[in-house]
Amino acid sequence: MEDSLKILPSSFETPVNSTVATPSATFAPARRAVFPFTAVIGQDDMKLALLLNVIDPKIGGVMIMGDRGTGKSTTIRALADLLPEIEVVADDPFSRSPQDRDVWAERGTDDLPVALKKVPMVDLPLGATEDRVCGTIDIEKALSEGVKAFEPGLLAKANRGILYVDEVNLLDDHLVDVLLDSAASGWNTVEREGISIRHPAQFVLVGSGNPEEGELRPQLLDRFGMHAEIRTVRDPELRVQIVEQRSEFDADPAAYLAKHQAEQEALQAKLVEAQKRLPSVTLDYDDRVRISEVCSELDVDGLRGDIVTNRAAKAIAAYEGRTEVTLDDIKRVIVLCLRHRLRKDPLESIDSGYKVEKVFCKVFGLADPDEAAVNGRQPVGAR
Repeated sequence: MEDSLKILPSSFETPVNSTVATPSATFAPARRAVFPFTAVIGQDDMKLALLLNVIDPKIGGVMIMGDRGTGKSTTIRALADLLPEIEVVADDPFSRSPQDRDVWAERGTDDLPVALKKVPMVDLPLGATEDRVCGTIDIEKALSEGVKAFEPGLLAKANRGILYVDEVNLLDDHLVDVLLDSAASGWNTVEREGISIRHPAQFVLVGSGNPEEGELRPQLLDRFGMHAEIRTVRDPELRVQIVEQRSEFDADPAAYLAKHQAEQEALQAKLVEAQKRLPSVTLDYDDRVRISEVCSELDVDGLRGDIVTNRAAKAIAAYEGRTEVTLDDIKRVIVLCLRHRLRKDPLESIDSGYKVEKVFCKVFGLADPDEAAVNGRQPVGAR
């Protein structure tokens, strides 16, 4: 379906293949003002990783680690607010598309109530239980009436949208595994007392955390497509600018949003065009071989690093309005895609990115980067 409002790819329209009880009507509260994405200063690595995952959700999500108060949550919520509305079946608990043929089969008609809604942005609270995340089955109703009465969880609400987990490093490892499995497969299966419900759960998984409070296990960290490290801004003038912008927004959100509306609409249109362009973007075979050589030299386990780097390079080319990936595209994303995959010992700190850049330059025949410049550099981000 060609639809200018559809920001997330058609893969987000996967149908449910199980009987689900009719959901109760939901109340849509008035939306609060959200700080505009285009007004976020600095943190370019984080912004770039988020935008690329919107263009191609198959990249596998983003893990953002950084100091407290560096705008992680603000930027993620700003991204969700930036995205245009999508068409959904009005009374569907999974926000499925009205063009979804399996919904037609379920309802016995293609004349479905259609509604427009913002791309879902679901916050996962730290204290959430597995039932709250995955959903629950009403066993009593199933036994007495023979109906699979399913109460959708947060994964159902996040379908075709963004699932944000703040302080993901403090979340129970089992729940993190559930989230990562659903994000990778696009489906959530709930098994209770011999009753099984399966529904689409295709979303961009975004996690954030403070490394001082602990790291994710390497096996879980590897499941995130990209990893962005952000630091507190040290430049006094830039800090003043950030404070002034936030104060201006808090004083009059409507006026501040109006001031940035043109930039927001331009970026929104750019993302929509990038998604349309993405299938036609090509990556030269020799560059694909070199990317895999970098992964091999870095002793990256498995092939996730190769796959994600290829996808991210194509996504950034589409974002920049091109159909061919350049060397600069690969250079801008390879650290984000590989830096978190180098760690072998849980006691080691995550690589700063210098090692990845050094091997990249060696394999691609570029000048060896100066270590001091790399470690102190401002990361290359979205232009």
